[in-house]
Amino acid sequence: MTGTALLALMAAGSALGAHLLTRARWTWRTPRTAIALWQALGLAWGLASIGTLLSFGLAPYGQGVVVGVARFFAAPSVLSSFQLVAVAAGLTLALLLVGMLMVAIGTVVRARRRHRALLALVAHGDPEVPGTLVLDHPVAAAYCVPGVRSQVVVSAGTLELLGPYELAAVLAHERAHARERHDLVLLPFTSLRRIFPQARIVSRTLDAVELLIEMAADDRARRHRPAKELATALLRFAAAGAAPTPAGTLGVVGADETSPILVRVRRLLAPAPLPRPMRGAMLAGATAVAVLPLILYAIPA
Repeated sequence: MTGTALLALMAAGSALGAHLLTRARWTWRTPRTAIALWQALGLAWGLASIGTLLSFGLAPYGQGVVVGVARFFAAPSVLSSFQLVAVAAGLTLALLLVGMLMVAIGTVVRARRRHRALLALVAHGDPEVPGTLVLDHPVAAAYCVPGVRSQVVVSAGTLELLGPYELAAVLAHERAHARERHDLVLLPFTSLRRIFPQARIVSRTLDAVELLIEMAADDRARRHRPAKELATALLRFAAAGAAPTPAGTLGVVGADETSPILVRVRRLLAPAPLPRPMRGAMLAGATAVAVLPLILYAIPA
């Protein structure tokens, strides 16, 4: 039962790691690395949870999960009824995780398609903000519609609220979202929330990853604009009560984000990035965490 025990330990360790990471604050010092670690933990938990069930159920074949699955479809009668249930549970969990990810992708694609059609009717270009669509709406809003052809959208209220330098910083933040495809980072976590809507750990995970994504976009914008410009813009958005971003989009400010905005402003004005060797070690650890369950798939139960 070595393979089964190691996979079960990996699944439990991934869940514990996620719990600890939701409470961590050092992740704010290196958001991109922390995002990679979150992705590795999520992938490891899914693979290890599926692998634990399959490894236990396929133990009589004695050849690990990968070969065991192939032999199961060729000769399922070797297994006991309890082992058959474990195999069915593992395959069901795998189909559920993949299926809900596909559903999440489909939902986001439809929401963006509808929003793009709406923008074609109500938004317009403005020579003062080239490459950006403007909505004639008094409430402050700024967001990007990600995709192959991403679009950055600002409201008339934003143009009135921000000065030209602050607006340039906000646009740099939104273009960072589009360039780095942060929407794809969020998809696995939003699909997990669909599967476990009442799980507090999943909600906290999604909140933590969303904040890290905003910080990563802040850091990218800071490469092109002074940090003070974006920090001032964030405070202006918070004071004005910025509108929540539409479904399927990524905005500089989301709904109910007053406290995260203050955190982002503080780190913009007083950055404290982790040393490069430490970030490299964390990326190596994240890679190992993601790959280990696949290695354990080959170990006989």
